[in-house]
Amino acid sequence: MMVETPVIIVNYKTYSQSVGKKSVELTNIIEENAEVNWVVCPQLADLRMVSEETDVPVMAQHVDGIEPGSNTGQVLCETVKQAGAVGTLINHSENRLKLSDIEKIVRICKEKGLTTIVCANNPKVAASAAVFDPDFVAYEPPELIGGEISVSTAKPEVVAEAVREVKSVNEEVGVLCGAGVKDGEDVKKAMELGTEGVLLASGLVKSEVPVEVIKDLESGLY
Repeated sequence: MMVETPVIIVNYKTYSQSVGKKSVELTNIIEENAEVNWVVCPQLADLRMVSEETDVPVMAQHVDGIEPGSNTGQVLCETVKQAGAVGTLINHSENRLKLSDIEKIVRICKEKGLTTIVCANNPKVAASAAVFDPDFVAYEPPELIGGEISVSTAKPEVVAEAVREVKSVNEEVGVLCGAGVKDGEDVKKAMELGTEGVLLASGLVKSEVPVEVIKDLESGLY
């Protein structure tokens, strides 16, 4: 595993503020101001550029459970690794997968040496994903993604439940949480509930003062 914890992971999604050259610009801002572990997840087309022009670890937003061959339009694990990715998100709420597909992707990624973060929309799915021995499971209730209230504030008891469920299945799997995370207080609460880091997107990507947001988020880890 190439992701150190505690960690703040930023999913760039397809926001206009974080595509193309802007993905490098935003990552440079993170790199210049970060004092803790950060990971960014640019669009596939931007992976190599961000990886080569910054030193912040990058992960793919998605890969498919395929081997080299006739797979037009799908994403090969080897491709993202050669582009500089250290791992990938799997089963994000905006790109849901079947459990059988998640299992296959985790297995292939482990074979290729990629860190895996399986997203889960509830504690039971989180526990099911932990069976596949990913590096992390990330609990993200979809109704809070992109919202104004963070998961650690709105559903602290469910975050704690997700941690318990995952650890009851596999103590070695790290637990993250996301959805609505915007400031240091959100991060602090998440860590107090037993997670090893957070995922966020719009809270930083859409900010007009990213440096302030970076510092604020990091304050939750001190």
